[in-house]
Amino acid sequence: MNTIAGTAVGSPQPTTNAQLDQLSINCIRTLSIDAVQQAKSGHPGTPMALAPLVYTLWNRVMRFDPQDPIWPNRDRFVLSNGHASMLLWSVLHLTGTRAVNAEYERLGQPAVSLDDIRRFRQLDSKAPGHPEYHWVSGVEATTGPLGQGIAMSVGMAIAQKWLANRYNRPAFEIFDYNIYAVCGDGCMMEGMGSETASLAGHLALDNLCWIYDNNHITIEGSTRITFTEDIAARFLGYGWNVLRVGDANDIDLIERALGIFRKTKGRPTFIILDSHIGYGSPHRQDTAAAHGEPLGEEEVRLTKRDYGWPENAKFLVPDAVRDHFAAGVGTRGPQARSRWTELFTAYRSAYPKLATEIDLIERRELPAGWDAALPVFPADSKGIAGRDASGKVLNALAQNIPWLLGGSADLGPSNKTTLTFEGAGDFEPGAPGGRNLHFGIREHAMAAIVNGLSLSKLRAFGATFFIFSDYARPAIRLSALMELPTIFVFTHDAMGDGEDGPTHQPVEQLASFRAIPGLVMLRPADANEVVEAYRYIAKLRHKPAALALSRQPLPTLDRSKYAAASGLARGAYVLADAPGSNPEVILIGSGSEVSLCIDAHEELVAEGIRSRVVSMPSWDIFEQQAPEYQDRVLPPGVTARVAVEQASTLGWERYVGRSGRVIGMKTFGASAPLKELQRKFGFEPERITQIAKELLGKTKTS
Repeated sequence: MNTIAGTAVGSPQPTTNAQLDQLSINCIRTLSIDAVQQAKSGHPGTPMALAPLVYTLWNRVMRFDPQDPIWPNRDRFVLSNGHASMLLWSVLHLTGTRAVNAEYERLGQPAVSLDDIRRFRQLDSKAPGHPEYHWVSGVEATTGPLGQGIAMSVGMAIAQKWLANRYNRPAFEIFDYNIYAVCGDGCMMEGMGSETASLAGHLALDNLCWIYDNNHITIEGSTRITFTEDIAARFLGYGWNVLRVGDANDIDLIERALGIFRKTKGRPTFIILDSHIGYGSPHRQDTAAAHGEPLGEEEVRLTKRDYGWPENAKFLVPDAVRDHFAAGVGTRGPQARSRWTELFTAYRSAYPKLATEIDLIERRELPAGWDAALPVFPADSKGIAGRDASGKVLNALAQNIPWLLGGSADLGPSNKTTLTFEGAGDFEPGAPGGRNLHFGIREHAMAAIVNGLSLSKLRAFGATFFIFSDYARPAIRLSALMELPTIFVFTHDAMGDGEDGPTHQPVEQLASFRAIPGLVMLRPADANEVVEAYRYIAKLRHKPAALALSRQPLPTLDRSKYAAASGLARGAYVLADAPGSNPEVILIGSGSEVSLCIDAHEELVAEGIRSRVVSMPSWDIFEQQAPEYQDRVLPPGVTARVAVEQASTLGWERYVGRSGRVIGMKTFGASAPLKELQRKFGFEPERITQIAKELLGKTKTS
């Protein structure tokens, strides 16, 4: 199509800032419409409604440098209603945001090209169906499931407060950025939205602004059928500052509301933005049909006519729009970053140690001597609970990694995750330097907030009972998807809390977490394996980890007799072996069942049966080892194998084969003391030796 100065023939040449604003807004809208139409799938209605908001945020308000989208003091933008991803792809393209790789190197190429937008939702396009943190530069969080984005934004706000408290000094405001999250009705209806809004209000996170797209429409129709609460009153009750913008097309009013947010102290801000889904579409505006399907070719033409846009132009980006963004965020952003860089250079001279810490945080690296204080536990037949060992290790690590922080979903005393060393403190309103976070009884929110902390480059952990990991699972899955080095500490890993009964006894959780790609699942066998588990986890930069720890004491194995616990770093290792390292039967266990395997092994060896014990704390890590190592640990020629684990047997067949046996759980547990449960379900050394002998054909027959 013929164009003049990048603007389609027949369109008025923009001459005023107001005309340039509108041209830019309509460019975001039409790019979104065209991308969804070409992909034959997607969600056009919300981008059509919220283009003025996103334009105002990015081109007038946010401190963001498109040339360096990861500079530490940038404002964060989270699109929690991630189905509206074309809003983000459009603005990342129009601002000229540049790409960064996994090693935080600036590549110079566009984060999202126009060709990516043309291939919206197609394989390898940098414009996928929802925002993907690890895939597209300029995306601050992966937001698919509704509510996750706003929840992570709370973690980001906590992180900014903590960073400012530790590193800012008089005349050196190194960290003073804000977090903006756009959300919709789904985010408001999902329970974690309520969980995190409540906590954000309690913590007085005045660096946090949620903008709620109040369009009254969900997939099934008008929100009147399910959602009639007074949303403003709800957020006032949470302790938020609540503002309302009655017209989503009034960019001056939007900017004014955002200005009020930046001046508000002691409360997060909630802006209710009244909008029209599918704005400008003659037949789809304010209907559910505008939400999740293309408009159709004829409706696209009619909508563009309503915008005063060339009706047959596709993926049109007028030069005037690019120039307008370049004159806005493209100028303001680099200036803000340049001022910050100069400030940080002076800060480095004044506070070199603190500046080095910031460098390490930004690269996800560890300080020198981070593991110097890790304990070594002496052999002890009575032993120590996995959770108690974990508490000692966490405290040792946190003293040497100043940016390691976290907490529990109201179970700190039971999880043993409280940081007790001098100066650890609690993160609370007016005390943002504490290392102990209190999440309340909010497991789902906790896991998402931990993700937000990690997205801010802090090393963060969250904790609860293993059975309640089910409440946190969606956020843990996203942690793996985003490749974040988050830490999830789960205690009460099996039947150790016997009398609480099957509601508190995890059965299927281990198998389900092992099924999550990229999540490192660890179940240590004794206190020294707990130490090695944390040593392994601390060095992770792009993978989350989950620990399953015992409530009850586990014998601390004599490492002068058995193999070193450092074998954990390979996922599985030979803990005890047959004379001559020539086993005829292999006993494999994890966690509390390893000591049972050791007892059975000693009995078998005493009877002249060549037994080997393999401690397998992590399937994930073991599967990454070379085949030669795997075969040394589990020789293919030894088919008599017994796996023992107080959990679902699903998956163990890969290690025991068709000839082996698994002692595990095929039902839920029961309410009784632990020893009675072990007897009932067969978790005793005698049962292990019996099955081993059966596999070898060495049992007596009557």
